Amino acid sequence: MKCLRVATCQFSVEPSIAHNLKWVLSQIDEAAAAGADVAHFSECALSGYAGVDIPNIAALDFDELRDATEEILAAAKKRKLWVLLGSTHFLDTKTKPHNSVYVVNTRGEIVERYDKRFCTGKGGKSPTLDLCHYTPGDRHVTFQIKGITCGLGICYDYRFPELFRGLKRLGVQALFQSFHNARTSVVADPKYNIWRTIVPATMQCRAAENHFWVSANNSTTRPSKWPSFAVAPDGRITGRLKLHRPGVLITDMNSDKEYFDAPGLWRERAMNQQLHSGELLPHPRTKDVKSL
Repeated sequence: MKCLRVATCQFSVEPSIAHNLKWVLSQIDEAAAAGADVAHFSECALSGYAGVDIPNIAALDFDELRDATEEILAAAKKRKLWVLLGSTHFLDTKTKPHNSVYVVNTRGEIVERYDKRFCTGKGGKSPTLDLCHYTPGDRHVTFQIKGITCGLGICYDYRFPELFRGLKRLGVQALFQSFHNARTSVVADPKYNIWRTIVPATMQCRAAENHFWVSANNSTTRPSKWPSFAVAPDGRITGRLKLHRPGVLITDMNSDKEYFDAPGLWRERAMNQQLHSGELLPHPRTKDVKSL
């Protein structure tokens, strides 16, 4: 049986690369000590999130960010651990960067990078709209760890099931979704928290409809909307961390075929737009929609 031991990591992402680096390195050590194969970090975990943790991209020191990233690469190599690192990817001085997750292998090499595809908003005046600060990406990213095909998503991407169907077509068995639902509220009522309900429910749905594992993490900065969790291919949440507390959730993601897969029999034909089960039979009363 193929099995991937995953460390889903959360801490308070702050407007300080040094602070964030300290936590990433500490949780890499914790993940390695627990025998994890991969440590998964939240959206912009190292750089901080523009418009939320930091006011804008101009406030981000890319030289410091590169140096901090190099330290994380060295830690991944030392610990022989895969690292999925949320950060900000520089393009040039005239172009908004990508909101990204770097895929770092056990040799401390960046082997892939996923760029958030659905950035929030239309631009405009709100400082929390991604498109004020980031350039969206345009491709799926998959990679293999221990023979298990993995895929990536970032935050608002979760609202678009088409992305996950695309990853399913590519054979993804474990999805790593990095979020940042913390520090600020986008509605007037600070007590309103639809994310506490909709994020876990949606990720459970994404897992069950595509029959893959999910690691979903979040910043713990107050007010954090929900804590990090993991979902099995049948849609069950198998573990959850504490809200507003740093932590590492260890999950053994195995490829056991016995997980309940309700749409499995018809999934492939549905993905090919054959949107019914069984065999359609020509009958005059089928088309006669007004008869009893």
